[in-house]
Amino acid sequence: MVLGSIPDIMSVPDADALFNHLGYPTYLLPFIGIAKLLGVVAILIPGFPRIKEWAYAGFVFDLTGAMYSSISVGDTNSGWLLFISGYILIAGSYIYHHKLLKSAISSTSLSNEDS
Repeated sequence: MVLGSIPDIMSVPDADALFNHLGYPTYLLPFIGIAKLLGVVAILIPGFPRIKEWAYAGFVFDLTGAMYSSISVGDTNSGWLLFISGYILIAGSYIYHHKLLKSAISSTSLSNEDS
């Protein structure tokens, strides 16, 4: 998401061309880029579990919207590998985040029982 947000924020010609191809106005590019960057920051900063959940949801919405848009304009199925890998990365990160959260909760409750 970080690598995708930078060209969006800067409105580079390739990002503009992609948005035009998909039929979206290019003024949305910086907004989406900043949203992606804020989502990455929210996921990487410790704490704020509710904001992390929203960031993960936003990433799934962004990826799903991009995939739907790509299919709607008739792009080839060869681009689906990118979308599938994105979903796998998001799901893996989400699952790992919850495993860490669960282990932190269980270690906290164990240390409270020892006290």
